[in-house]
Amino acid sequence: MALPSSLAHVVKAVPAGLPVLIAGPTASGKSALALEIAARQGGVIVNADASQVYDCWRVITARPSAEEEAQAPHLLYGHISAQTPYSTGHWLREVTPLLTGAARPIIVGGTGLYFAALTKGLAHIPETPPDVRQRGDKMATADMLETLDGETRARIDTQNRARVQRAWEVLENTGRGLASWQDDTAPPILSPKDCHRIVFDVEKDWLNARIERRFDLMLEGGALEEVAAQRDAYDPALPAHRAIGVPELMQYLQGDITLDTARTRTVIATRQFAKRQRTWMRSKMTDWHRAHPE
Repeated sequence: MALPSSLAHVVKAVPAGLPVLIAGPTASGKSALALEIAARQGGVIVNADASQVYDCWRVITARPSAEEEAQAPHLLYGHISAQTPYSTGHWLREVTPLLTGAARPIIVGGTGLYFAALTKGLAHIPETPPDVRQRGDKMATADMLETLDGETRARIDTQNRARVQRAWEVLENTGRGLASWQDDTAPPILSPKDCHRIVFDVEKDWLNARIERRFDLMLEGGALEEVAAQRDAYDPALPAHRAIGVPELMQYLQGDITLDTARTRTVIATRQFAKRQRTWMRSKMTDWHRAHPE
């Protein structure tokens, strides 16, 4: 996808040498900006999207295409199996050595917690035992929310089941709320002064139209076939299999809904997700450089 002319000044403002962080809601055009910076200044593009780490998905999660990956080195994309536990802590441990590697990292994605952990620090919370996670997998989101302390509920995205379950698991395993653990956060690995941070700030109508067009392109590009290939291994309890579009297309493949209904539900879910991303980034990334690609 070509870089909008409105972002030319954003590219020019990027200082050579410093790590670059590019955050933004889904479908906003972050990858195109990362490729342009890599083409002009060099560097390795590093994934900061929780869904794009899984090897079973490319099309349905809008991972960079093979053609895009050929234009610049890409790391931490599609390298984890759906059955492998992967958290913000796992990502942080993988990205840390890349900060001092031979190539300048251009870290791009829509998972705000990854960027927060990198530039603000991450609490060292004990690993969740499998039995606790299995119990959480079977619980309703509302039931887990009821057990959380008020401070934790105020900090997490209560519409995001994965975030709610993570908070419940921490409380169940440690007897201590997630917010309390976060208040004991270790120093950040990458100080804001040692990197160039860009966040996409886009208007709702512009982004919603792009989301709808992009899903149609996903269907044309093989998203349905990609999901069908995972049908025998499908497990709705796995975070990888909760990626937007996967449950909806799986329902269609199972004969429960029509393809038009699957499309409509996916577009709506993506728009809702993008709204939560925009809200989070506007409140948590106020000191980042703004990019307006419209």
